[in-house]
Amino acid sequence: MVPSADAGSVAGDGGEHTGVIHDIGYRHYDGPRLGERYVQRSLFLDSLRGAYGLGRSARSKVMPMLLLAVMCLPAVVMVVVTSMIRADELPVTYREYPFEFQVVVAIFVAGQAPVLVSRDLRFRVVPLYFARPLGRAAYVQAKVAAMVGAVLVLLVVPVTILFIGALLLKQPLADELPDFLVALVVCLGYAVLLSGLALLIAALTPRRGLGVAAVITVLLVLSGVQSAIRGIATEYDEPALADYSGLISPPALVDGLAGAVIDGSGSWSIGLTGTLVYAAVALTLVLGAYLALLLRYRRVPTS
Repeated sequence: MVPSADAGSVAGDGGEHTGVIHDIGYRHYDGPRLGERYVQRSLFLDSLRGAYGLGRSARSKVMPMLLLAVMCLPAVVMVVVTSMIRADELPVTYREYPFEFQVVVAIFVAGQAPVLVSRDLRFRVVPLYFARPLGRAAYVQAKVAAMVGAVLVLLVVPVTILFIGALLLKQPLADELPDFLVALVVCLGYAVLLSGLALLIAALTPRRGLGVAAVITVLLVLSGVQSAIRGIATEYDEPALADYSGLISPPALVDGLAGAVIDGSGSWSIGLTGTLVYAAVALTLVLGAYLALLLRYRRVPTS
């Protein structure tokens, strides 16, 4: 830092010129160092906002907000129509609603997972994060938590609309609240599984477009294969194969596991064994996706 000085004369070929040396006030920072947790929390909040285009251009907000509206509008219509026809209950349960719109959820996940990870890889800003007091595990955890939070908003908001609508329709709170809380847990499991898989696929390429195509292809192909196998098994009266086909598709996996836990293992042909298999596969996918993401970012250079 150079101290300020009064204006002085500087001789030159064309005469005298005046110049000033300014003291712009640089000083050392002596305040608290907030550390890794603060950086991780800031990264989580920024990524969560970014998943819905908040703080970014208007163009970035269009798709996520449109998909959120697509998820919420049918819930509002169901409540209004149920009220008009004076029906005793809503046409769909809280737990079933997210799976009725699994294609919309898949499109959202496919579109926003690359926003959270591919752009950092493409523009090579990941080393800048690691240059701060932020480890690779903390980076992955922040991104996964942000993706889970974004998907939860997409799932929980319409389910909450259904719940509020049921209460406005004079449904007993004691009957509706347990089903609503169960649906929230199911939404959390659905969000965790989809987010981990989508982020893992998106993190394999720095190109956003390729990441979107890869995620949506994997999710829709798995769902299509599962539906085909289930249809064939049902046609040829193979209930065990039909029930085990849910292991192929993430939405069917979460839906089947939730049904077995909530309704009891006797609700399907594969019984307790099938429930344990579903639980083991779901846990393996969640932990496997997280560990694979850690491995992926350990291979990212720090410079």
